[in-house]
Amino acid sequence: MRRLFLATLLLLPTLALADVDARFAQLRDQAEALGSLSSFLDKYIGECAGLFVSPSCRSDAEAFRAKYGGRKLYMIVGEEAATMLTPGPYQPGSGNYTIQVIPYFPGEGYALTQGTPTQTDSAGNPLLPLIRITGTTPEGWAATDFLRLFSARQIRAQIVFTPQGVWTLPRKQGGKAQGVAARIEAILLTHARTGNPLGLWFAEQPTTAAPKEPAAKGGKKGKKK
Repeated sequence: MRRLFLATLLLLPTLALADVDARFAQLRDQAEALGSLSSFLDKYIGECAGLFVSPSCRSDAEAFRAKYGGRKLYMIVGEEAATMLTPGPYQPGSGNYTIQVIPYFPGEGYALTQGTPTQTDSAGNPLLPLIRITGTTPEGWAATDFLRLFSARQIRAQIVFTPQGVWTLPRKQGGKAQGVAARIEAILLTHARTGNPLGLWFAEQPTTAAPKEPAAKGGKKGKKK
């Protein structure tokens, strides 16, 4: 199961929609597509722990971070791995809905996050403000159809982001959590089977203050260190 979860974080540009919002398409086409989020996080953080670490590990990590400084990257989070998505309010009359995103994208023992988390919950999970993405269901849908998108894992996320640095948080029960802080530039949500768009979010659009949610409520948390 763990291998399946990590495999779905492999980025598959060929699965991306050709006919998407022009603004998102421009950002996506300007970005570099990753081959593996977990590999990127490991190289970027450069923890360099263990008995068989290369003597050049830290300098390699510094060079890797310098290489990607200010560079936009693109990834697809497959539907089986998109556990950071949860249903928000749904309005039966209009079909308008909100999809909540906990911006915590795990890869092996690390994670990519929106900005730098500064607090954890009692279980040691980073607290992050929600991103809310709105949309409208097709005609004839009911609340059960909307909720089925989540229970049946039918949502895929395309994400453009810019890495900004490494963060480390102590866990209250011991050890530490580590990850890469990023500016999430845009998120496109689509139906995994049909490819139909479900919602689109850009970093520059106005947002209201969102409550912080623990990463474990959505994505899987990293390993204890």
